[in-house]
Amino acid sequence: MATQESKPKIGESEKITINLGLIDLGQIDLLVQEGFYSNRTDLIRTAIRNQLGTHAEVVRQTVARRSLVLGMQHYSRADLEAIQAAGQRLQIQVLGLASIGSDVSVELALATIESIFVLGALHASTVVKTALAGRIH
Repeated sequence: MATQESKPKIGESEKITINLGLIDLGQIDLLVQEGFYSNRTDLIRTAIRNQLGTHAEVVRQTVARRSLVLGMQHYSRADLEAIQAAGQRLQIQVLGLASIGSDVSVELALATIESIFVLGALHASTVVKTALAGRIH
């Protein structure tokens, strides 16, 4: 019986922590209280999106220059087995989310993944991440 692996969804998010000065935080709370934003997170997400929009062309050019995959890139056990059978090795370069299947063994990952560069998040089992630690940049 085949099982379907749970893959991360594009809409998933990562939690970050930021430190703000009390005056900045107070101004955010004032804008929330006045109804401009539904909560602090809404304001912060909007501000980040606005800044990313301002710099969108630089991001686009850099993604192209560095040959980064933009978005989500998932590597299943079958993908890595095919790469291994072809005698190839991966240089994973992702801006967004890179994920390695939970059924990928440490041995398979070490045999097929030469390097990992992720701007965003890398989802993989703890043992695979630990084994590849020296190849993650």
